[in-house]
Amino acid sequence: MTIKLYGAAMSTCTARVLACLHETGAEFELVPVNLLNGEHKQPAFLAKNPFGQIPALEDGDLTLFESRSMSTYVAEKFKGSGGDLLRAQNLKEAALVKTWMEVESQQFSPAISPIFYQFYIVPMQGGSPNQAIIDENSEKLGKVLDVYEKKLGSTKYLAGDFYSLADLHHLSYIYYLMKTPSAKLINERPHVKAWWEDISSRPAFEKVASGLILGEK
Repeated sequence: MTIKLYGAAMSTCTARVLACLHETGAEFELVPVNLLNGEHKQPAFLAKNPFGQIPALEDGDLTLFESRSMSTYVAEKFKGSGGDLLRAQNLKEAALVKTWMEVESQQFSPAISPIFYQFYIVPMQGGSPNQAIIDENSEKLGKVLDVYEKKLGSTKYLAGDFYSLADLHHLSYIYYLMKTPSAKLINERPHVKAWWEDISSRPAFEKVASGLILGEK
C-alpha cells in the first residue's frame, strides 16, 4: 500500500519526510494541502493532525503527525531496501544516531527556525524581517554549529562515518538558510560546510530541493 503524505513540498517539515521517503525508495503519494485557504485547519485535515499543522502521514490504518516521528517510522519500515538510516543493527551506533537526532530537535531547530521565519514567513505576511531576532538567534545557532564543527572534525557525519537520519533532519532548514545572508554561519565553519555540501548533494535530497521554493519570485 502506498504511503500518503499530506503537506506542501516547500514546507521544511514536509521536506524532512520527503527526503526520507526518497532516501529509502519508498512508494508514496504527496497530497498537497492548501495552506492559503486554510485547508490544514479544516475538520478533514484536523482528523489527521489535531494541531492543524503539516505534514500528516497515512500508511494503511496508521496516521502519524510530527515530521520527525514520520521519518523515523519510514526509516524503520524500509531499512532493508533503502539502507539503515537508524543503524538499528548496531546498538552503539543507533544510540549515537538518536542522540544527534535529539540535538537537531532540541538545539539546532529552536535556533534556526526563528531565522527562517524572519527571512521567509514575515515577508510573505507583508512585514520586514526583524534584524534583532535574526542576530539573537544567529548567535545561538553559531554556538550550536561550533559543537558541530568540532564533531565533524573527527567524523564524516554527525553520528559517525555513516549518513543517518540525524544528518537528514537538518537538510530543509539549512537549504533555506543558505539562500540568506546567514549562510555565513555555515560557510565560516569548514567542517560544517563540507558536511553540508556532502549531504545536500545526495540524489534523494536533490529531488526534494526542487520543491523548496519559498522566497522565490
